Amino acid sequence: MRWDGQKVNAGEHDALPGLDLRTLPGLVRSVRPPDFAGVTFHEVLSRTALNRVPDASSVPFRWTVNPMRGCLHACRYCFARGTHRYLDLDAGQDFDTQIVVKTNVVEVLRAEVARRSWRREHVALGTNTDPYQRAEGRYELMPGIIDALAGSGTPLSVLTKGTLLRRDLPLLAAAARDVPVSLAVSVAVLDDDLQQQLEPGTPTARARLSLVRAIHDAGLPVHVMVAPVLPWLTDSTEHLDRLLAAVAAAGAQRASVMALHLRPGAREWFLAWLARDRPDLVAGYDRVFRGGSYAHAEYRAWLEARVRPLLARHGLDRAPADDGGVRWGRDGAGAQAAAVELQPSLF
Repeated sequence: MRWDGQKVNAGEHDALPGLDLRTLPGLVRSVRPPDFAGVTFHEVLSRTALNRVPDASSVPFRWTVNPMRGCLHACRYCFARGTHRYLDLDAGQDFDTQIVVKTNVVEVLRAEVARRSWRREHVALGTNTDPYQRAEGRYELMPGIIDALAGSGTPLSVLTKGTLLRRDLPLLAAAARDVPVSLAVSVAVLDDDLQQQLEPGTPTARARLSLVRAIHDAGLPVHVMVAPVLPWLTDSTEHLDRLLAAVAAAGAQRASVMALHLRPGAREWFLAWLARDRPDLVAGYDRVFRGGSYAHAEYRAWLEARVRPLLARHGLDRAPADDGGVRWGRDGAGAQAAAVELQPSLF
């Protein structure tokens, strides 16, 4: 959703400092709740809820719903950071603290899926920013979204790092009796200190693994995204083996492993952190990414070779069709895992 094309009046006292309200015609109000220190919520009325994925995309779904823009998880590597620039906000601090909330998304979605032209194609949530970030506890949009989709016979999937999904497990279990429901949890870093440096607004890995167990115990299949894997930080055999063992123990049916990618917006923010906290790795990252968004093919092949036997060892290499889930992954094929050991000089 972009600001343009929407028209709602807002008082000057609600304006975000440094922004001209005329560039934010969808804004209803901006609020700074005391229980979200340093965060501003920009509440807007959206004309649409369903977003069509471009036909050229290789992802295995054509529709998404994004109830919010920006994310309190504050993951330094988040690929969606660049989208904040479309709103005349920056991809760094603003992405973490200036959260755009589509407060009418449930009503708009209900109208859209009630249309005779709606073909009940799969709808994915969590493909841009996390629908279960902490702000969902304030706005409670997801129960209505789930009900609207399931009630219309529309299959849905959710990808999240947010343990707030646990609140909606009864609703998701009920929805799964009527439509295909796929749930995926992202867990990438076991070390608490590193996780808090990279993902300062997220629940711990332990909490997310507990969510995986809760989903499993609710009778729903659950897929874990071990993503992103960061060169030299989380790509050791020891770390990946421990993480996948924990994922299997929590009850996941399947896991996908994906290397870090750094799109514009995320790239600058992550590399600034790297230069400040791990300057010893800067030259290595320059070699791995070679100025582009994706790790070079040799690194990805090396990671695949490392991961394939670990997935098999822990029984997490099940084919997507085995659990009815979405084939999460950049290229729609799920995990990017397996091949031959590379020499360290390559990366």
